[in-house]
Amino acid sequence: MEIFRAIIQLLGGLAMFLYGIEVMGDGLKNSSGAALKRILEKVTGNVVMGVLTGALVTAVIQSSTATIVLTVALIGAGVLTLKQAVSIVMGANIGTTVTAQIIRLSSIEAGDNLFLMLFDTDTLAPVALVVGIILLMFVKTKSSKTIGDIFVGFGVLFIGLSLMTDGVEPLIGTDAFVAFVDFLKNPLFGILFGLVLTVIVQSSSATVGMLQTVASVPGSGITFAMAYPVIMGINLGTCVTTAMVCSIGSSKDAKRTGVVHIAFNTIGTVLFLVVMTVMQKVQLFGEGFWIRSVDSGGIANFQTVFNLLTAVVLVPFADWLVKLSMLIVKEDKPDVDRHPELHTLDEKLYISPAVAVSETVKAVAAVGHIARMNFEKGCQVLMKYDPVLVAEIDQDEDAIDEFTDRTDRFLIGLSKNVETEWDDRQLDMLMQTVPNFERIGDYATNLVELSQRLQSEGASFSDMAKKELHIICSAVNEILRITVDAFAAGDNDAARAIEPLEETIDDMVMILRDRHTKRLKNGTCSVGSGLVFMETLTYLERASDQCSSIAVMMLARNNEDILENHYDYLREIHSGGDVAYASERERRREQYIKPLKDIQ
Repeated sequence: MEIFRAIIQLLGGLAMFLYGIEVMGDGLKNSSGAALKRILEKVTGNVVMGVLTGALVTAVIQSSTATIVLTVALIGAGVLTLKQAVSIVMGANIGTTVTAQIIRLSSIEAGDNLFLMLFDTDTLAPVALVVGIILLMFVKTKSSKTIGDIFVGFGVLFIGLSLMTDGVEPLIGTDAFVAFVDFLKNPLFGILFGLVLTVIVQSSSATVGMLQTVASVPGSGITFAMAYPVIMGINLGTCVTTAMVCSIGSSKDAKRTGVVHIAFNTIGTVLFLVVMTVMQKVQLFGEGFWIRSVDSGGIANFQTVFNLLTAVVLVPFADWLVKLSMLIVKEDKPDVDRHPELHTLDEKLYISPAVAVSETVKAVAAVGHIARMNFEKGCQVLMKYDPVLVAEIDQDEDAIDEFTDRTDRFLIGLSKNVETEWDDRQLDMLMQTVPNFERIGDYATNLVELSQRLQSEGASFSDMAKKELHIICSAVNEILRITVDAFAAGDNDAARAIEPLEETIDDMVMILRDRHTKRLKNGTCSVGSGLVFMETLTYLERASDQCSSIAVMMLARNNEDILENHYDYLREIHSGGDVAYASERERRREQYIKPLKDIQ
């Protein structure tokens, strides 16, 4: 019965430990996602800097898996090159050792020493839980939730370790445990055990933590000679569970990153195993060094030294590892893709919601630029039919529609992972902005259809109508350019300049409709071309309306009043109370309406 209870306690402690690592890691990722993206984007071709970056990022988010998955996703997004990714992967192996160094805190015995008591997990864990629960239950803001998750995860992690330790103690000396210790005496079996266990648990940090827990129990019999092969196996296991899995379905360079990770860890393990075996055979450091029991700190130190030395030895051969990966994962025959920037969103980015949101903004800005260029081409086709431009518009419109469908699914999935209030508002903006840009692209095809109607009917615009269309198309193309640039830069000041121009375009449409109605009545314009002219005005006005919607959604991110009621905001600024708005509107009227009225 005691053994049964010990096993239940061990499994319960393991569950809490794994959950604590997960919660703490998620909190760290959510609280530092934007900073991590900035760090990763600044990685240069310098391999050493890449290694340091990978180590730093992994140390912060406490997960080499997260770092590598994020790296693979950023390769797909075009942010990182293969060589940059390889150096980051090397660094990730170093950064993951920080977790083991944190776990070793559980072995500190403070006694009456007040200073050591501050680092004693028996003190830290309950305090962390209390702070975390206060932040989660009573503060209840987006930022407090992420910080609360970090504290709760930290506390749960060490309580889980304590339960695991208590669960292991009754098992010491049993036949099963003795057989397990005998099994680990063979270095190859130790490597195999570490590899398989890491693949099952899906976390190298958790696996090392489990080994530290077992080794820290008095009388466990785990020696240094038994522990180091297991740690090597753990390193092999983590590259199977991250690099290979995360590269499935990704770009060629992403798959090559997975190959490099496997090659790096495999070569490092083989080299270290040979060196350690020779050192053990010649009894370097004395026989007692190899057969003495190892504790939690010893395991943490060896993992750190192992990964650090492996990186130091293999960093000079980074280019060779890249070439090896390119030999294994060969390049396919290149496909012609007009807009590869529209294929950068990958669900692997969900592992860091802040990065996912940032990359989505870049991708949506890219589709906005394509929609803007399509609309500009549509205006050109309307004035002078060009089959080459029509083919380009149709091809780009298909790309926009495909992107919209993919992005809708991506954003729905991302919405379940977003944690911070800012990212949540960014997500709201993106969900509404993507359809806005897609409709602008639709209006470009509508202009093409109108041009084709003129062609089929043998009709054309009058010289006056052409001059009028040239001016209003210039205004709409400008508002599209301002909107796309403002969105890409997240520039709220530029976004505020959109509405005055949009109102000016509305006024231009009213003026032109009145004028054209008179021309139709006077018979100076054919019915066919007249109807096309009126429909053109509709699409021009609608395109500017989409720009207004995008600007309002941008401003709503930082303004609760706008967020709650867009229409009240628009009605208020249109009333003339905003001096800056009124000034900009007058400038725009002078720029566009005055030349329009001067047309004879």
